[in-house]
Amino acid sequence: MEENKTTTGSGPIPAAAENKFESSKTHVRKAAEDLKSAAGVMAGDLKSAAGQMAGEYRDKAEQVWDDARERARTLQEDGEQFVRENPTKAVFTALGIGFVLGLIFRR
Repeated sequence: MEENKTTTGSGPIPAAAENKFESSKTHVRKAAEDLKSAAGVMAGDLKSAAGQMAGEYRDKAEQVWDDARERARTLQEDGEQFVRENPTKAVFTALGIGFVLGLIFRR
């Protein structure tokens, strides 16, 4: 009886070696699939973490924006109240600031 042998250009390949080769190919394919799957899971985790961080930063930015808007509103109200209580002082202060700025920008 003849063993199940395949021949190549350099000679016969034993069936055991061919089976090992096929088994190795199967293992490599399985390993590649596992790596692809793991990479997909990692990408999903990273995407989720990035989305969560973006949401946190968006919330913080909205809070800072609201705080800044409130501060600007408070400063405006305080300025209006000062001008109502001290109209003469406010006019002379504005004239003085205008004069100084005129001197600075004139040069």
